[in-house]
Amino acid sequence: MPQQILLLRHGETEWSRDGKHTSTTDVALTEAGLAEAMALRHVAARWTLALVVVSPMARARDTARLAGLDDQRVEVSGDLREWDYGEYEGRTTADIRATRPGWSVWTDGAPGGESPADVAARTDRVIARCRAADGDVCLVAHAHVLRVLAARWIGLDASDGARLRLDTGTWSVLGYEREAPVVLRWNVPAS
Repeated sequence: MPQQILLLRHGETEWSRDGKHTSTTDVALTEAGLAEAMALRHVAARWTLALVVVSPMARARDTARLAGLDDQRVEVSGDLREWDYGEYEGRTTADIRATRPGWSVWTDGAPGGESPADVAARTDRVIARCRAADGDVCLVAHAHVLRVLAARWIGLDASDGARLRLDTGTWSVLGYEREAPVVLRWNVPAS
């Protein structure tokens, strides 16, 4: 069977709940986020994984642990950290657009942070690491970086990740149809 990549988005944080851009600020999971992470355990338990790669942020590491993915297969990778929002860290899109109408992280990036091309380069490295693994892989990370990764997996630009909504505490699967990389499942609630 062709390789599959299980994607887990971390559980809810106060900032994700409130729509604040969260990259370098290490915001803890809320009670609801802890429950979402624990609900992912039954999803992860169905997989035989050759590799688990997790963002270095506590919200992702805690989600991986609560989902039962805390053994020797786990690699922590800075390439899975969330999009660096620079000056827009902790701000909502509505707040940013009050002074910069029409702004979109997907096309404009973030001043003092990363561009879509920067995030694409990181996710391309993660994809290469996944493809080099001898079996299925699980990635535990954040909404925007996983959306870029999925877009890149299927040969699209980073900005096309804008079309792939990804809620907290959800799971998705990337894989193949014949030799073509595809999205097999997307944004599935764990409970």
